[in-house]
Amino acid sequence: MASLAPDFVAVVPARYGSTRLPGKPLLDIAGEPMVAHVWRRACQSHASRVVVATDDERIRDAMASYGAEVVMTRADHPSGTDRLAEVAEQLALDGDELVVNVQGDEPLIPPALINQVALRLADDPEAAIATLAEPISDVDTLFNPNVVKVVRSLQGRALYFSRAPIPWDREHFQAQPALLETDAWLRHIGIYAYRASFLTAYRELPSSSLEQLEQLEQLRALQHGYAIQVALASAINPPGVDTAEDLARVRALLAQQGEGKI
Repeated sequence: MASLAPDFVAVVPARYGSTRLPGKPLLDIAGEPMVAHVWRRACQSHASRVVVATDDERIRDAMASYGAEVVMTRADHPSGTDRLAEVAEQLALDGDELVVNVQGDEPLIPPALINQVALRLADDPEAAIATLAEPISDVDTLFNPNVVKVVRSLQGRALYFSRAPIPWDREHFQAQPALLETDAWLRHIGIYAYRASFLTAYRELPSSSLEQLEQLEQLRALQHGYAIQVALASAINPPGVDTAEDLARVRALLAQQGEGKI
């Protein structure tokens, strides 16, 4: 097993279009665009290269002032994984190189998690993807369809991802949902490490029935037989920014900390 963080490229996808928060990557947080906070966090990881991937010149111009490497991608990608595949192609990455997708709306992501997901993939040469999860400690979260749950094998491989409360506790959920003292329920954290060779193959994979039902793109890889390693996160991952309420919370948090940069 690898003992040190392996070489990897961190890619920060930053798409301007957003239904709930238009122009989300450029929204101001503590005097800087949100994507700049994410980029800086990625730069604090062990990544050998950090790239911002965007389809909008406004984001490119904003990040150029920070000296960030920016790759312009097409605007019509059906998924974030497809966008990463284009980045890997533009960067001419070898098939065995590791690529970590650091979501552009995670301005508080701990750099340690970026390192951890890359190391998890390096430690399992037969896996195509690695990702992270954390325990679920309350019933509302478990039954929230916006929270993605994951079930793992004893070897840490993903068995299934779902918006439903899995695994189903037949004895206790039948009459009244109740959460027991157990580590059976895990919340998926949406950070991924990929092998560049998988990103190339993914573009040719047809959409799968499970992916369409759950609206979870990782199920395409799983249903086509690719192995996904899932590690328990080594640090708390603060929630990202999906709504105006999320944005206000992050702004308030940084204001309380008295930080201009994170």
